Amino acid sequence: MKALNRIVEAARMSPMRVVLCEGEDPRVLAAAVRASREGVARIALVGNPDAIRALAQRETIALDESVVLIDPAASDLRTIFVDELVALRGSKGMTREIAQNEVLKPLVFADLMVRCGYADGSVAGAVHTTADVVRTAIQLIGLQPSFKLVSSFFLMMLCEPFHRYKGGLIFSDCALVVDPDAAQLAEIAMAAADSARSLLMEEPRVAMLSFSTSGSAHHAHVDKVIEATQRVKASRPNLAIDGDVQLDAAIVAEIAERKIEHSQVGGHANVLVFPNLDAGNISYKLAERIGGAKAIGPLLQGLHYPANDLSRGCCAEDIYYVIAVTAVQAQAAHDRAGHHSSAPHAA
Repeated sequence: MKALNRIVEAARMSPMRVVLCEGEDPRVLAAAVRASREGVARIALVGNPDAIRALAQRETIALDESVVLIDPAASDLRTIFVDELVALRGSKGMTREIAQNEVLKPLVFADLMVRCGYADGSVAGAVHTTADVVRTAIQLIGLQPSFKLVSSFFLMMLCEPFHRYKGGLIFSDCALVVDPDAAQLAEIAMAAADSARSLLMEEPRVAMLSFSTSGSAHHAHVDKVIEATQRVKASRPNLAIDGDVQLDAAIVAEIAERKIEHSQVGGHANVLVFPNLDAGNISYKLAERIGGAKAIGPLLQGLHYPANDLSRGCCAEDIYYVIAVTAVQAQAAHDRAGHHSSAPHAA
């Protein structure tokens, strides 16, 4: 899988600090140890160190000192994080007493590590729900200044001999925003373009999908896609984007040539933006289950620093690749915002 291999190699070029808060799950532990051993990321596991070590022994996983184990209850960072949480959420009713209990939660502690510069990105969701992962990331890590919305995407890999289209695609949004309005859809498209640039390592070519191409149908749903496309063009005039566009015209050059006058994408889209969650979720599952694509995600976009979700049905290999993706997203975040704090891990 060439695109996945490129992501892993990019992660290895400048290993970032990725924190995981579910190290007592054997899948997470195996993926974390592999990522550390192969130089994909500098790994920290937040949880009960004795329980993690015991799990490693039972699962015959070679846990060495390169993986940092952090117990929130014993960490020197606990007081710092209590202060940070009160300052951040005090207006929402966060008292010092509540904060002292909150920072003991591995998910909260891990995301505060990212917020305060002790880690570059976090991964969770093998045990926690998507709602918990996303809410905690929004509250503690926050959004990029240029975005008002956190959305999701899947990295879809088509690398099998039977795939006519070879390579990687970004599918967005397939997991979070149910029915975006035009402004939200435009944000999703711009965030997905950024995801394509950092992870596919290609210039994004965005297709704003619809059941209509170039106004072939008239409906409020089509109008939303057209307006979203216009908003993206106004914000990013140099971004290649077509919309409204049907799927075949988005990915087949011959059809694009017949259907779209002055196409900027030319049937070579690598970013597919769906008009709502129904379309996005159904499409990625069709591509995965019938089309044989490998789906990595759901991954989050629009956050100030990366915090990615896992499917609770994921395997260790899935988690390994999400760690690699998180590391590459963290590299992009550093390039975008300047260096994050270089504070070391603290146990």
